[in-house]
Amino acid sequence: MKNTRGFTLIELMIAVAIVGVLVAIAYPSYQNSLIKGTRGAAKAYLLEVAQKQQQYLLDNRTYFAAANANELKDLGVPVPAEVSQYYTVVAAAPAGNPPTFTVTATPLGSGRMKDDGWLRVDETGKKDSQFTNKW
Repeated sequence: MKNTRGFTLIELMIAVAIVGVLVAIAYPSYQNSLIKGTRGAAKAYLLEVAQKQQQYLLDNRTYFAAANANELKDLGVPVPAEVSQYYTVVAAAPAGNPPTFTVTATPLGSGRMKDDGWLRVDETGKKDSQFTNKW
């Protein structure tokens, strides 16, 4: 009798099939976790900008308007890389009485957040999103 060592082709194919099934189950869950984490970072950033807007109102009697991320840096809240890679953040402060503002994060056209919809917060603390239950 010969003493053989190693795996047969069938054993190797079974192992590859098991790994394939595990990856097919785990990968979508992993992608979903990345999306939730990025959305959470955007929400936290929007709330931080809203807080800075309230401080700015106390100092200047008006809200700060920012058309892009570079202008938000002037408010003292630079956009984190985790947010700027996937969202465009704008702070609108229309003239009028009483002063108001909205801060909106809109997903970029490419990347994992493209189908997630915009997020928004205003001077009253109202949180809104394009799709339900994203806040």
